Amino acid sequence: MVSDERGLATWLAARDDAQLAQTLAAREVAAHASWDNFFDAAEALLDAAAVDRALTSLHRNALSHLAHGDDPDSTPHLELLALVDATGTPYAAVTARVEALAATQPDAFRHITPANSFTPADAQQTAATAECAFEATGSLADVLLACLHSPITRTGAGSVSAADRKRLLDSGAIRSQEDLDDILIAAAAGGLAHAHDRVWTVTTRGEEWLEATTISRWSDIAVGIRASLPAGMRTAGGGFADFADWPALHPLDSDWPARAARYRRIAERWGFVDASGAVPTWTTALREGRPLDPDELAQHLVAEIDQVYLQADLTAIAPGPLHPALDLRLRTIAERESRAQASTYRFTVDSLGAGMTEGETAASIRQFLTQLSLTGIPQPLDYLIESTAGRHGLVRVRDDHASERTRIESTDRAILETIAVDQALRPLGLLPDADALSSRVARDAVYWSLADARYPVVAVNSEGNPEPVRRRSVGAPAEPATAPLDVYARLIETLRNGHGTEGEAGWLERELEQAVRLRGEIEVTVRMPDGSERTLTLEATGLGGGRLRGRDRAADIERTLPVSSIANVVPLTR
Repeated sequence: MVSDERGLATWLAARDDAQLAQTLAAREVAAHASWDNFFDAAEALLDAAAVDRALTSLHRNALSHLAHGDDPDSTPHLELLALVDATGTPYAAVTARVEALAATQPDAFRHITPANSFTPADAQQTAATAECAFEATGSLADVLLACLHSPITRTGAGSVSAADRKRLLDSGAIRSQEDLDDILIAAAAGGLAHAHDRVWTVTTRGEEWLEATTISRWSDIAVGIRASLPAGMRTAGGGFADFADWPALHPLDSDWPARAARYRRIAERWGFVDASGAVPTWTTALREGRPLDPDELAQHLVAEIDQVYLQADLTAIAPGPLHPALDLRLRTIAERESRAQASTYRFTVDSLGAGMTEGETAASIRQFLTQLSLTGIPQPLDYLIESTAGRHGLVRVRDDHASERTRIESTDRAILETIAVDQALRPLGLLPDADALSSRVARDAVYWSLADARYPVVAVNSEGNPEPVRRRSVGAPAEPATAPLDVYARLIETLRNGHGTEGEAGWLERELEQAVRLRGEIEVTVRMPDGSERTLTLEATGLGGGRLRGRDRAADIERTLPVSSIANVVPLTR
């Protein structure tokens, strides 16, 4: 054990900071670990409990390699995890745990040959998987749109709050509350949404994704899901293992069956495979790690349209899937009542007002609808647009640079008086200011507080002209919030500043400490005053004051040796 710790400590010290951080991250080391040097790190990584945690994460074939040496492709990953040395030989502590686990779970260490049993889907199955992919893309878009306007909150355990699950279910964005977790996993895989602190927020890439075509949306998510699969699921060529193999890939992980089932549900939801295991043609490129050919799926989807029928009953009927960019804008001024390959949208005072709050005007709405409509703009809808625009902007919010406060103005004195006593607006700290109200809160925050309270508010710039104020909770980019090197920077600095790992004195002292701690039997080589060397076998009993104490069993006496005279130490017991 002691020799292994020395070898591992030397290997850790020789890695550059980025490589060392990768190993620490792969072993899930706490960033605040109380290690003083590389000896401590090696000892902790070879601890039986730590080795068991690492083994639990391993793919079946990597476990088989540790037990039988029959899968050399696993060696680089095992070395990254600090489970084998530079020659690919498992450390003694690892071998001991493998043998112990193999005695109780021999099947976990059995190498498996990939099934490669992908069954081609027939025409009916292909159409069904294409429909699943279409529905999943639309559902994810609905969730992202909802998240843009109001971040999805998370509980302390990381799951989505019950209130937001119900909100998304009631809006039709998801079919069941259980679907939401799988959808958010796909969103994170595609870099479209990011979970941090207590919320899910949409990334800049997610906003761009909403403007893309359905086939582009699906392609981005499909590639993202493939890349985010656990290492054990992925193949050397960048693809993924047979779906039939997924449940057995991590036999020591008790949580794996549930995780594998979730990945299978996600694969079915996004049209990789159907419930029977049949795969459509577009899955071939995914599983082989090749670039996707979007046309393979596109030919099975209904063509997107770019025009709708506007009705006198204040509805819009899209006779087919509306182009996502058009659907996105239409939904800023109308409420979608039904979603399918044909959808219905309804215009209301609230929906048009919400669009105007986002920056639309009566003119821009008319221009958009004129281009979108196959039937022109019905008179009832035109009247609704005009009347909503007439009332919208009754309350104006602007920065008052002279007082460094935000002013709320209106030609309607009664509405100002209502705002002044509105309990929902108390956090704004509103004060009378001549013929207006003022607040120390920033203009945009005041604006959205009034908009959420359903006042007909508009933000104006320094020239007094209306300007849009977009509420977007755009989160972090697709990359991880913090790279491993940033996470472990302080720990790595501590390790580097520990006692020297390149000098023999440092290694010698540590090995003597370990021998004393384990009451182990060691063979020490001592330099004699005349320059000769003598080898003694001792049971180490103490170390202090620069001297090693130990019992010489051969002579049956207690010896005390100056550490400075010890040239080498070899452990004889483990």
